Amino acid sequence: MAETERPERIRLGPPDMLDGRTLVPVTVGGHHLLLVRDGERIVAAERACPHEGADLLLGRCVGGRLHCPRHLASFDLQDGSVSPGWSFRALRLFDIESASDGLWLRMT
Repeated sequence: MAETERPERIRLGPPDMLDGRTLVPVTVGGHHLLLVRDGERIVAAERACPHEGADLLLGRCVGGRLHCPRHLASFDLQDGSVSPGWSFRALRLFDIESASDGLWLRMT
């Protein structure tokens, strides 16, 4: 698909798909992502920790940070930056739009 033909957003599911949960796995275009609720805000993140691939679904979200279950590193949910003391790349984050017709992954 040409760059100009990509959709601006992809519907993930109903607006209540997190239904009180903090972490929900989704697959979009073959990519494994994790929906993360931080208060009223919802973001999508890559599901595998960039350090050694730990499943972040097994982690936890506290105070605006997603904590890896394996190495105790954590990621800022605003920009994906890793906690001090770690020297690997930031976690990839994606914007989520919540609308009356569902949760949408924003591609722009």
